[in-house]
Amino acid sequence: MTNRQVLEIAMKQSAIDSCCNWQDFNCQENKVVISRQDKDARKYLKLPFICDLTSYGTNIVASVSEGLEGIVKDYINRFPIEHCFETPNLHYLMERIRPSGYDVCFMAEYFLPDADRLLKDGLAWKLHDQCPYEIRIIEPDGFKELYTEQWGNALCKERKELDILGAGAYDGETLVGLAGASADCKNMWQIGIDVLPGYRRQKIASTLTSRLAVEILNRDIVPFYCCAWSNIGSARNAAASGFRQAWVQVTVKEIEEITEMNRA
Repeated sequence: MTNRQVLEIAMKQSAIDSCCNWQDFNCQENKVVISRQDKDARKYLKLPFICDLTSYGTNIVASVSEGLEGIVKDYINRFPIEHCFETPNLHYLMERIRPSGYDVCFMAEYFLPDADRLLKDGLAWKLHDQCPYEIRIIEPDGFKELYTEQWGNALCKERKELDILGAGAYDGETLVGLAGASADCKNMWQIGIDVLPGYRRQKIASTLTSRLAVEILNRDIVPFYCCAWSNIGSARNAAASGFRQAWVQVTVKEIEEITEMNRA
């Protein structure tokens, strides 16, 4: 699989999620489309969107509910692309949607694998040689006892049926690091990673992430990786594991839902 193919698959999935044409992400002008339900969207998304802004760097595709088209179109055409995904400009959007009971909730960046580094240059095996622990590939049957708080990024207790593949680092028979892949959609699996506190900074995270990414690519599936912009450690792990920044998203939710999240 080439990097061009990886990017095209990701854009096609984003098009399903956003209810647009995948080539819309390569246009020079911004796009505003009406969000709809789609059975092939990423499983964890709650569709239709109230407002979701997605950019692969060329433009912004805004997938919105009916009635917000004008507000969102004005916003994404008022400021440069990159400024639409950060404050202070986000406040301009927030002030206009709050009267309707909405606010900005999620702000994240997404990474795609550099197939050349991972498959041709053998990055995963180079990292493996530097990791002092045994690496094992784990099938779903091996996850049964692992749905605990310490592995909450690698596995999802609420969506166990999607956890499809893992890579674990073992100190003897003790699991000290775990990367898990969630089959969030047909052609793309999301990678999450956890390492026990006493075992960090030993290249375990990058070794597991890159090894799992290769296992996924070898199945003709595209792995992807997501983190909040403020999560420097996670973003560094993505880069060290052979991933590159691909797209960014900002998602609006109902204020009541956001308030409930903050109570948890």
